[in-house]
Amino acid sequence: MTRQGAVPRYPTLLEINTRVWLTRLSRQSGRRLGLADVDDSTLDGIARQGFDWVWLLGVWRAGAAGRAVSRGSAAWRSDFQAALPDLTDADICGSCFAVVAYEVDPGLGGNAGLASLRSRLARRGVRLMLDFVPNHTALDHPWVAARPDFYVAGDERSLAAAPENYIRMVAGQGSVILAHGRDPNFPGWPDTLQLDYANPALQAAQRAELLAIADRCDGVRCDMAMLLLPGIFERTWSRTPAPFWPEAIAAVRHEHPGFVFLAEAYWDLEYELQQQGFDYCYDKRLYDRLRDADAGAIRAHLQASLDYQGRLARFLENHDEPRAAASFPWPRHQAAAVTAFLTPGLRLFQEGQSDGARVRVPVHLCRGPVEPGDADVARFYNRLLDLLDRHRVLRDGDWTLITPGPAWDGNPTWQDFIAFAWTGGDDRYLVVVNYSDHPAQCRLSLPFAGLQGLRWRLVDEMGSEVYQRDGSELEDPGLYIDLGAWRFNVFSLRPD
Repeated sequence: MTRQGAVPRYPTLLEINTRVWLTRLSRQSGRRLGLADVDDSTLDGIARQGFDWVWLLGVWRAGAAGRAVSRGSAAWRSDFQAALPDLTDADICGSCFAVVAYEVDPGLGGNAGLASLRSRLARRGVRLMLDFVPNHTALDHPWVAARPDFYVAGDERSLAAAPENYIRMVAGQGSVILAHGRDPNFPGWPDTLQLDYANPALQAAQRAELLAIADRCDGVRCDMAMLLLPGIFERTWSRTPAPFWPEAIAAVRHEHPGFVFLAEAYWDLEYELQQQGFDYCYDKRLYDRLRDADAGAIRAHLQASLDYQGRLARFLENHDEPRAAASFPWPRHQAAAVTAFLTPGLRLFQEGQSDGARVRVPVHLCRGPVEPGDADVARFYNRLLDLLDRHRVLRDGDWTLITPGPAWDGNPTWQDFIAFAWTGGDDRYLVVVNYSDHPAQCRLSLPFAGLQGLRWRLVDEMGSEVYQRDGSELEDPGLYIDLGAWRFNVFSLRPD
């Protein structure tokens, strides 16, 4: 199956936990599979769902030192056991963010296996995204022995004062005290070492690593990208580096025009990272507001400029967040998905989300639990993904936020609505969501040109409702909407 045409303005991306995915496929096939062995029907299914991108999480080689830390941590093991009750040491392969080398793990099929899978995805019109972990390396990375100056160093005093943030390492003929990788709000990650971006030689080495990764994929998701911003790095390590991202991104794009950068970003630093060259940044703010069920805050968030919003990655789950089926009660889950994935930006889904998976698998594991599918969740996501795939205007069109108005004086429930329109050519679509736990009513003055003088047929593309309305009414006083708790419509409008 081949999908035709260029990647749309607002694409869809599927995150796959590679190690867990291949373990499951291997169990189903009865033999050990690498990346080159994934069957055609699996890749056809990804293309059939309309995904423009696949992000293979965790293909790089992790080291024995990180694996030992993962297996030896009682706190982490408790988390692993909660996700996988029949846990064994063999299931703990070490964090995929404690990278020892940007070479594909031999157990996954090595570099050749990745190249084969990339080619097969490309034939189906699907691009490949991989990880870049810029902030830190594994404990047993070759740079520890060869270039200890690439790391943030400590001393006896810092080790004694914050043993959770520093570690004594053997380097060459002696030992050094080095910092664990961390963000400024939490203790260090004990299976990592912090890179020193105040060292120009380290920055050059990391640009070279990024260029090598770019030879093997079409885009990268950059882990904790905001930690490299000079102000954040200074706050964490009391040293100020030169900016890394603008020069690194430019170097990659010089060699690979059209290469895509996705930033994991928090702390409202998305705009700054966009200005430094990132195509997309995580939209954690929208996720939090959807989780908190605050319709007014969601509308306020969606009032930002389209230049900014169109470069955000919308999601309801990823490997760091709880599974959407576990954290968003049904049917609020549906309302949140319609809101998140029908607004402009990169639409980020996680493998298993469309089946109703409920267990978040820690990134230290190479096996996940066998979960029963949820038929209601699968039907909903199949319809939503089909809608995005078939109605190109929802991926390439022009988007407008609509401010709801009261259905009648004294009725405040208009504040519970989120509404917006998509247009492109002759296509007109209206999305309206009652993001509350009670029935609500509002009026929507539709922003479409040429409504007057015609009757219009409104067809709910995610449901079964069909209405006829006069065009003058749609402009003033506006379309009357009455929806139950967490209900929504995705109307296409055609002259009747």
